Amino acid sequence: MKADFTRWLPAIAKNRTTALKVASVACLGGLAFGPAAVAAPVTSGPHAGAVAAIDLATGKSRQGATVESGLTTGSATGKVPSGKPGKDKLIPHGVEGAQSRIPLDDEQLANAKAIVKTAKKTGVGERGAVIGVATSLQESKLYNLGHLGAYNDHDSQGLFQQRPSSGWGTPEEITDPEYSSRAFFEALKNVHGWEDLPLTTAAQTVQYSAFPYAYAQWEEQAADIVQQLW
Repeated sequence: MKADFTRWLPAIAKNRTTALKVASVACLGGLAFGPAAVAAPVTSGPHAGAVAAIDLATGKSRQGATVESGLTTGSATGKVPSGKPGKDKLIPHGVEGAQSRIPLDDEQLANAKAIVKTAKKTGVGERGAVIGVATSLQESKLYNLGHLGAYNDHDSQGLFQQRPSSGWGTPEEITDPEYSSRAFFEALKNVHGWEDLPLTTAAQTVQYSAFPYAYAQWEEQAADIVQQLW
């Protein structure tokens, strides 16, 4: 591992209040200094700024792509694959609001595997992995994004749109999937009682996003991905 993650952990509050308002800022989500979140209505997909930035960075357009696709890593069938975690571990509190779903390509799947692998290494378990994958689905659509120029939210980069200026690491570190995932999970572990928090609250307490309620919409797809890859 490339750095000492504890250098920025004190900046992550252990007990954050959750009844806060949504900031209406049109920027790419990660670590924009926004409020923590409680359950609330969510959008049907990443906000317009994120979609434009991701499509620009990847040279792909997802406009018109169905959100009801079979999800490359499987869609909900009601049957738990042998040896895989059940929804009681993956979504212990139930989903919050409307759910979104996008098709995934090989690059996105590889990044999801890196997140799940790091979740195991850091000891956050299946639930932590779901929070991590859902967060990355919202922040970058599971693409490992470099600096996007005018489309960037400040200096946010990588799977989780972490910011070097906020102490998450160098640009080289936060665009390393293993490093960025470990950084996210170590920060999550420093959130008091994260295991019992709704997904959107746990993710937002780490991310400080301007779109704090948006993470919840990816919980079901993230759970399907983790169930397949665990």
